[in-house]
Amino acid sequence: MFGSKLAGREPWLKAAKLDPATMKKSPLAFVISFVAELVMAYIMALVVGAMTGGEPTLLADLVIGFVLWLGFVATTLSVNHRYENFGWDLTLIDSGHWLGVLLIIGAVIGWFGAAAS
Repeated sequence: MFGSKLAGREPWLKAAKLDPATMKKSPLAFVISFVAELVMAYIMALVVGAMTGGEPTLLADLVIGFVLWLGFVATTLSVNHRYENFGWDLTLIDSGHWLGVLLIIGAVIGWFGAAAS
């Protein structure tokens, strides 16, 4: 059904125990992801602004992104995936994705700035 659109996603599909043949296409997942990441970026900008006094730097924001990832994302995924009986491979893939997201958000905030809270 998905053909080559899944190229490169096979490790995640296998780790998530998903069968591409039974998956449904829905744009709603992408809309929710987009909105959720905008909220994540806004909250991170508030945290960065509060922690840096409104004077963010690229290095500070990358460190804050890493600390937020380690303290909330990596720990939450580790716990949730154990209860859901997923392997560590899915945890590593998903955690790596969210580390990248938070570092990119941190870099953008460091580049453009954040308002002090």
